[in-house]
Amino acid sequence: MAYIVGTDEAGYGPNLGPLVVTATLWEVPDDVEEDELYDRLAHVIVPTLRQAAESNGRCLAMADSKRLHQSGGGVKHLERGVLSALGLLGYDCDLWSEVWDAFVPNSLAELAHIPWYAQYNETVPIHAKIDGMAAVLADGLASAGIRLHAIASDAVFPKRFNELLLLHESKGTALSHVSLNLASQVIGSLDSGPIAVVCDKHGGRNRYGRLLEEYFPDWRIECCEEGRDRSEYAFGPAERRIRTCFRTRAEACLPVALASMVSKYLRELAMRALNAFWRRRVPGLKPTAGYPVDAVRFRRDIAETQAALGIDDNVLWRNR
Repeated sequence: MAYIVGTDEAGYGPNLGPLVVTATLWEVPDDVEEDELYDRLAHVIVPTLRQAAESNGRCLAMADSKRLHQSGGGVKHLERGVLSALGLLGYDCDLWSEVWDAFVPNSLAELAHIPWYAQYNETVPIHAKIDGMAAVLADGLASAGIRLHAIASDAVFPKRFNELLLLHESKGTALSHVSLNLASQVIGSLDSGPIAVVCDKHGGRNRYGRLLEEYFPDWRIECCEEGRDRSEYAFGPAERRIRTCFRTRAEACLPVALASMVSKYLRELAMRALNAFWRRRVPGLKPTAGYPVDAVRFRRDIAETQAALGIDDNVLWRNR
């Protein structure tokens, strides 16, 4: 058997809410490449909502989170895939806090120190009907000899985000460090077998060799290709070769698509909590998605209440 790891983020651009990075780990037959998973699993997972609808409930849509979230269904289409994947891994989550604990272990202690998360715990699913899709997924993957092995996320809230900016000087480099740290943890959980790692490109970066050396110091990093569309590296022993590729439009690869969905879903859950907290305290406040122009408006509208509550800007605001 071999393994495929896909990583992606949500929340790279906003000033409010967390940056969330997720890695998904798949166990596959030796002859399956990362771009072949949609074909191998076409009987149960499809890349568009139209195909899912045409399947009469037999298939689940898993795709770039932007395609699912902006399709008019809001969080519903993300939620259906994400919670079904959680069920496939043996989790049965009924609460907001249980979802966070499943994807980001030990995160609840950090959330307890952030005012808008401390007492928040809405039920899930919020909008979607899961309808036993975890069992459908399990049967479909098993018939193809494929297993979703794990999903792990890292949520970088504003205080740590600002600290990473000071440490690494750019958002792109900070994202690279968070992503590679998560990927290295997932890879470290495996004992054997070749591994393909697929990451969406981080900002405008084309060279990742030195970053890989930091997280995999025991191996010589071989550069296979470096360019605007694709940068690829290989390292590790012959029997456990690790091939790592950073590419544009990586969400066309199923492991990256699911990572994108999980990251976006967790960020949406975080923003629901943030908006609920401030709207209870500021009458008539319009909710925000946290992106730069509207985030400035939101910050201005809550400023008086924020000062009265004594909430430090570093808990709320990402500096870039």
